[in-house]
Amino acid sequence: MSMDRPDAMSSPDLRIRWSRLLLSRWEIWGQPLRVRLYCFITETAATVAFITLLGTEALTQSDLWLLLALVALGVGQAELGRRVERIRRRVSGVAHINMTSVWTFAGVLLLPPTLTAVLVAVLYWHLAVRSWYRLQRVPAWRTTSNATAVILTCFATHQAMAFTGIHDMRAALTHDWQGFAAIATGIAVYFVVGAVVVIGAREHIVWTPTGLFGNWTDNLLELATLGLGALNALALVTMPGLALLVLPALLLLHRSVLVKQLEVAATTDDKTGVYNTAGWHHTAEREFNRSRERESSFALLMIDLDHFKRINDTYGHLVGDAVLRAVAEAIKAEVRDRDAVGRFGGEEFVVLLPDVGVPEADLVAERIRQAVTRIRVPVDTDAGVVTGLSTSIGVAIYPDAGSGVQELLDAADAALYRAKHAGRNQVVHATPVG
Repeated sequence: MSMDRPDAMSSPDLRIRWSRLLLSRWEIWGQPLRVRLYCFITETAATVAFITLLGTEALTQSDLWLLLALVALGVGQAELGRRVERIRRRVSGVAHINMTSVWTFAGVLLLPPTLTAVLVAVLYWHLAVRSWYRLQRVPAWRTTSNATAVILTCFATHQAMAFTGIHDMRAALTHDWQGFAAIATGIAVYFVVGAVVVIGAREHIVWTPTGLFGNWTDNLLELATLGLGALNALALVTMPGLALLVLPALLLLHRSVLVKQLEVAATTDDKTGVYNTAGWHHTAEREFNRSRERESSFALLMIDLDHFKRINDTYGHLVGDAVLRAVAEAIKAEVRDRDAVGRFGGEEFVVLLPDVGVPEADLVAERIRQAVTRIRVPVDTDAGVVTGLSTSIGVAIYPDAGSGVQELLDAADAALYRAKHAGRNQVVHATPVG
């Protein structure tokens, strides 16, 4: 008995220790406190809302059949587009737009809120297991957070449509233009809430319209999938077989998105997310031709991070890469969406500012210089945080400093060289030609 007793006591203790070890290894713990709190709050809110609604809804057999139909269509589309989706994720990390809104928005128009939540959970579970499995940039906490955001978006859309007095597609079909207005309201609410609710879960927030909500291509794609979702719901309540025709259109749209992302990847620096040398030159030449035709000026900033070698030597290249990303984000935060930011290798960045003269260029360059001095990059050592960064910036204005892109680059580089020799951490103008 004395031999058996310790074993019996140790088994639960070992299970507890093993559970704690597994919990401690969840990737969510490596995220900023803001992200962890946001995930906890949104997931709690979605769970409470689901339980509350579950006790108030009367589910019918028709609802269950529609749920099964949407699950089958969503899973079928994911399987047929699985290879494209995996390539798309590898190319761009976590994609901004997800094609599942074709099915989830149809669920909003056809199902009670609780079944819509079940639909979202099943589709995202299938994507995680089949399409995103072992993709390093799609951890489990991210998939859960995204699914939660979609569930909350669906709940909000259900409430907005209920406010119009038309709860679903069946009711909309009996109200002509009023029904159309209710569905349009649903699309608008889904679009806006879906864009806003994911912001808090991002590891890094870029406070620009594009950084927060994506570019026009992203948003037009989301509207297209919502439109297909509405047509999908219409088909399922009138002639269910027509819903199968959504699949070819969606698969083609999915592939076209991949092509676009491959084009972007070919012109993007993988460390910082800004243009690479080829992408920046292409944009600069296009802007140069436009400015020459319109006889307008533009500015070119050459930016070099001071003493970057010391950072790599002191903290290692991984921290150096993190510093480069932070500098790129700081630069993007101080320029307009239409301005082109590029990295020319190493620690050198270049910025193209269309329709900008000397005063505006000076202001932007000074803002960038000051923004870099405020950067703090955490380090996973006793050193704590990398601070005290600075940049030297050379400024060249078209047409004063050159009549072509390469001449302007040379002029800005020469001004940057003078800034370095004058003590660094300053802005210097290129010498006008002639």
